Amino acid sequence: MSSLCMRGGRDIAPEKALDCVFGYAIGLDMTRRDLQGEAKKFGRPWETGKSFEASAPCGPLQAASDIGHPTEGAIWLKVNGEIRQGGDLNQMIWKVPDMIGYLSGLFELRAGDLIFAGTPAGVGAVKRGDEMHGHVTSIGDIHFKVA
Repeated sequence: MSSLCMRGGRDIAPEKALDCVFGYAIGLDMTRRDLQGEAKKFGRPWETGKSFEASAPCGPLQAASDIGHPTEGAIWLKVNGEIRQGGDLNQMIWKVPDMIGYLSGLFELRAGDLIFAGTPAGVGAVKRGDEMHGHVTSIGDIHFKVA
């Protein structure tokens, strides 16, 4: 890891970006459409629809030094045992180095920051009690029940 990335950075060149990645984890970027819709209706920021408690569950972090920087492999989400979303990491429109380069132009990135990306088609509503199981090949799995 470069010294720049150990302390964070701005305007990180994509060709240096992977030096800034400690690791990868599977996470689900949940949205409360009720809060988002209410905010839209009143012309308010949508942030509450994305930043509610437990809105971004994450699985264990896998160090890039152990697994490398995955660029292909299955990515899927099951809801109550049925596939809801499915794809492959190689289908991502923005690659990790490009995301880091772009985002570091808008924000100072720091150790511990999480960047969520890679949502396959099939986004849909879930309800209290639904069983969620997400998977990314070589990164791992996450299981939880919607509370």
